[in-house]
Amino acid sequence: MDEILIDVVDAVRRVQLNRPDKKNAITAAMYDRLATALRTSNDDAGTRVVLLTGAGDTFTAGNDVRDFLEHPPQAADSPAFRFMRAITSLEKPLVAAVHGAAIGIGTTMLFHCDLVYAAEGTRFQMPFVNLGLVPELGSSLTVPALVGHQRASALLLLGQPFDAQAACAMGLVNEVVKADELVDRAMAAAQALAVHPPTAVRLTKALLKRNAAQALDRTLGEEAALFVQRLVSPEAKEAFSAFLEKRKPDFSRVE
Repeated sequence: MDEILIDVVDAVRRVQLNRPDKKNAITAAMYDRLATALRTSNDDAGTRVVLLTGAGDTFTAGNDVRDFLEHPPQAADSPAFRFMRAITSLEKPLVAAVHGAAIGIGTTMLFHCDLVYAAEGTRFQMPFVNLGLVPELGSSLTVPALVGHQRASALLLLGQPFDAQAACAMGLVNEVVKADELVDRAMAAAQALAVHPPTAVRLTKALLKRNAAQALDRTLGEEAALFVQRLVSPEAKEAFSAFLEKRKPDFSRVE
């Protein structure tokens, strides 16, 4: 099965996570495909908008833990980091249709989308600290910028989950819709963007993001360096072992 489905309809490039039996958990190979799909969108005259969706009952459960441990990101050219650079440097509008669950990078990638639509009942979470890790994809910058320090601390330090209504209230989601209307609503928004003057749209997106561009670039590098270090830390090893063994982690003896 092709785990990333890509097609172009009416100038909208639809990119779908297609691993529903694994809750669309993302592997290194999937990151590679996603990075390529986003990078090539910048130069493809037939693509004016990119639409992200997930197959099955989940947007994405985040990283595939076993694959992640077997192929950990260790350098800037690692698939996960290339995807992060690709999504933050995408010049064309990016629309997301989110449902079920958006965990880890499934949430942090949404901060770099231009329009986000969520189905009722969607659950979001950024449990990096819970896994002995640090935030990624610029979320240590984007989350407090959107919701303030205290609320960001609850989301990133405590790893608190939140629902679609909360995501809409904080400004991460544009609109909450019924599950059976989600893809049509997101596609309608993407098609509305696709018929706008493309250069004006691209320049407007660049203007909207210009003030945070340098800070985001610096944050991506700082987070990545710490993330790589944390992956081999005793805390992370205990957290991932507990996850794979389906038990509660014990950090009481971890130094």
